[in-house]
Amino acid sequence: MNIELSDGVVTLLVRHRVKQGGDQAYEAWLRQIVAKARTYPGHLGIDVVRGHSGGLALFTSVLRFASTEQLQVWLDSDDRRELVDQARPLLADGDQTEINADREFWFTPVQVDAPTPPPRWKQACVTFLVILPLTFLVPLLWKPLFALWPWLGGYVPANVVITLTIVLLVVYVFMPRVTRLFSRWLQPRQDTVPAPAHGETRR
Repeated sequence: MNIELSDGVVTLLVRHRVKQGGDQAYEAWLRQIVAKARTYPGHLGIDVVRGHSGGLALFTSVLRFASTEQLQVWLDSDDRRELVDQARPLLADGDQTEINADREFWFTPVQVDAPTPPPRWKQACVTFLVILPLTFLVPLLWKPLFALWPWLGGYVPANVVITLTIVLLVVYVFMPRVTRLFSRWLQPRQDTVPAPAHGETRR
């Protein structure tokens, strides 16, 4: 599978409908492929949503990579190919994948059948709520170290350190959790959808 190059984070959506009676075997397989994907460069995390479709269990996995190149390495890897081949006997519709190479990667719908990300104004509100407290807190946390090491407290290095800290905290710690917390507001559910399971972020 080849994907067009784009800047920034890219999201891979994988949908698997599992044949009747294959749920436990699929769960064991899922743990294997999640653990293997974590070892690849650029892997930012994975969320798994359980649902049902046509009377069968439906697993929707959302994988995030730092770049299209790094995602392509995972897609083309022997590890993924071998693991997917192992799972094929369990899958009712084969390995269904979808790539979303845009900057709405934090807001991939957690609702299985949701066709689009939430409205941009909702995305902006959640992003603001995450970043605003950090802009006050992070400089205070770094202040003692800046006093201890004056060379690090200069205008340019201090701003670099503070900005980098905020970005890392947003991407790896807070945003994945906050989007799940506000998931009902971001993407109101029309039908009952099981809560995310095996949610893993910022590995």
